[in-house]
Amino acid sequence: MTVSVRVPASSANLGPGFDALGMALAMYLEIEAEVSEETSIAASGRDAHLCGRLDRNLILSTIFDLLSASGRSIPGLKLTLKNEIPLGRGCGSSAAAIVAAVLLANELGQLGWDEARLLREVSRIEGHPDNVAAALLGGVVASAMQPDGEVAAVKIAAPSVWQFLVAIPSASLSTSKARGMLPDAYSKADTIFNVQRSALLMGAFAAGRGDLLRLAMQDRMHQPYRMEACPLLKALLPMSGKNGVLGVALSGAGPSVLLVLDKETDPQTIIAEAQKLSGDPGLEVVVTAVAEGAVSQNR
Repeated sequence: MTVSVRVPASSANLGPGFDALGMALAMYLEIEAEVSEETSIAASGRDAHLCGRLDRNLILSTIFDLLSASGRSIPGLKLTLKNEIPLGRGCGSSAAAIVAAVLLANELGQLGWDEARLLREVSRIEGHPDNVAAALLGGVVASAMQPDGEVAAVKIAAPSVWQFLVAIPSASLSTSKARGMLPDAYSKADTIFNVQRSALLMGAFAAGRGDLLRLAMQDRMHQPYRMEACPLLKALLPMSGKNGVLGVALSGAGPSVLLVLDKETDPQTIIAEAQKLSGDPGLEVVVTAVAEGAVSQNR
């Protein structure tokens, strides 16, 4: 059996929706898997030297762990992998790997898992549902993990007239390090601040109200605490609400930054401005779009 999967990148939080909101982005992890006597990976694309490692490989370990737990076994896997998602940059690379692995295990082991079970498994492995729910379902997704591990998620379509940029700095930042920067508790005022803006943000996406994004993408729960480790955010936040930039937010745990533009704005103008403000000669700014969810097929 040969199974192929295609999983999009994702940008979590979108500002105030910490561990709750995510958006699928049109950068992809594509994998073709074939049962083999020996395990091997042929990787191409971004960070191919890391994606192609056999040791500490998240995709391989997840597949074999799930198959073993389900009473299935295979001798080995031959993976052919093409990656467009930058690793360690806040664009959901680990979430894409987890979603790809769960989909591959489901097909290879003929587990018969439905969407709800797939969502539960990817969220369990990731530890929170924001990135994995967006990567699995596509679009803009609000999700919540329940005490029993079940995940409730709802997907909405982003307005087609908005444009999206991801500014990717040259330096990476691990999610564990970024999470370690956060406080153990928040004030009542900061909690209310984020609840209000999270609600407003989903309303703005649903109604296509780009004029609300500057306010709705503000945050007090994670961005201020990560600012020092994510200097690009500090450099680009002043662009929000000006010259066609509707909103700016840290992409996931950072250090990449998501920018939302109106339909009339030339993205190349904003890219040039972002590169100038960043002071990072290695900065890459990608023009992207909201993506559909992950797909898998076998033959």
